[in-house]
Amino acid sequence: MGQIESSWVSKTVAADASNTSEKPPINCYDSDWEQRLGFRAGYGTAVGFWMPAIAALVLTTLLYSVLMWLPSNYWTDLFLRRGPTQHAAVFLAFWSAIILWLKHSKLKVQKRSLQFDCTPTQHDFVLSSQTADQVVHQIHRIAADPDRFIVFHRILVAIRNLKNLGRVSDVDDMMRSISERDESSIETSFGILSGFLWAIPVLGFIGTVLGLGQSISSFSSLLDQQDDMRAVIGSLSKVTSGLSTAFDTTLLALVLAMVLQLWMTLQKTREEKFLDDCSDYCMNQIVSRIRILPYEQSREA
Repeated sequence: MGQIESSWVSKTVAADASNTSEKPPINCYDSDWEQRLGFRAGYGTAVGFWMPAIAALVLTTLLYSVLMWLPSNYWTDLFLRRGPTQHAAVFLAFWSAIILWLKHSKLKVQKRSLQFDCTPTQHDFVLSSQTADQVVHQIHRIAADPDRFIVFHRILVAIRNLKNLGRVSDVDDMMRSISERDESSIETSFGILSGFLWAIPVLGFIGTVLGLGQSISSFSSLLDQQDDMRAVIGSLSKVTSGLSTAFDTTLLALVLAMVLQLWMTLQKTREEKFLDDCSDYCMNQIVSRIRILPYEQSREA
């Protein structure tokens, strides 16, 4: 019954906040390109599947359309004339880069939530089941759809269950449990990136095998069909083109994988640091201010 009543208070306060003319200072929608383009957005910094995939396909198509109109040189040949594995590697690289860019923009909004106090600034404020609605109201004044923010979601979940808790340590345990779930969610959100960073070098090695196979096949055909060594030497261009495919596919794939790996490592470190900041924020704003009133303890007993 206490949980139902607390949830009703949260919804009521949220409705009151939405009816006011004051616009919350932070909103995930403002910088979430997935939502703005009509795609389903993930929780926190997670990125969906379709929006980056479609954007990567468009960018890959545009890149190769431009390269086809440029004069032939080493760089255009590197992308256009080194086999199909180059196209796939570029597509996956664009896909990975868009995911990382979206995660970066989402993290910037998430970090802004830590700049606001969700509890009254008075040093003597005590958080209990009687004052919980003040915190909920403050959170809804700070953020539109606060459950989309990692730190506010933690706090709202704890407050909605506050009346069912008998000890401050229970709230702390709940915060830790949600924190562990957020860490697992962040780790999962990098899963598809890890798969792409594994696939890009593999595509390069496949291109290398194809190029070497092409070179060996061309060289064997030349030896079988030509009796004049001068003619063989003059036809070695077919062999060297295969070697170019072999080495250039690996070169491009390794460069793309290295850049994306460094970018992903940096982004992952930032998100892990943000989760630590969220835990500190919850400790200072919520756990350290919770008090269970005596009559509530007797009622629980």
